[in-house]
Amino acid sequence: MQERGAFRAIGTTIDDAAGEAFDKGARLLGLGYPGGAEIDRLAREGDPEAHAFPVARVPGLDFSFSGVKTALLYEVRKGNLEERRADLAASYQRAIVRALTQRTLQAAEELGADRIAIVGGVAANSELRAALPDAVAPPLELCTDNAAMIASAARFVEAIPPPGYLALDAYASVS
Repeated sequence: MQERGAFRAIGTTIDDAAGEAFDKGARLLGLGYPGGAEIDRLAREGDPEAHAFPVARVPGLDFSFSGVKTALLYEVRKGNLEERRADLAASYQRAIVRALTQRTLQAAEELGADRIAIVGGVAANSELRAALPDAVAPPLELCTDNAAMIASAARFVEAIPPPGYLALDAYASVS
């Protein structure tokens, strides 16, 4: 982001977003919602090195979290979930945070960025904040779903008068 309202996408997710991966992982582990907060809480009791969950290496600066979710599913299916839940949460969180930090630091280096900002609900994750100690992050109470931030950002762009906005297409896309 060069300035308010001036940004370009340099990477995206090719499947689920990190927050969605946390939510789905929490569901697999039998935890509550929001999943990221529940995994973060339980992970403090576990060993993040107990399971070697994969970090996808996709081209460019994109992310992929489907493989780590599938790996968690297979681990959960092995049974003894009660005994392993905290270790699974810690290892799963570690893999997601590792993916986020590796790509973010790679992007910052390639672009010569002097600052990194973390936002959204995932920005509340304690391991992510620890892994990116120099990143700019909002206070925890402002780390909410990205939909709230997108709505807030809309106040800085020129409004589309009615009925013009009805012609807008809204669909998922890959940048």
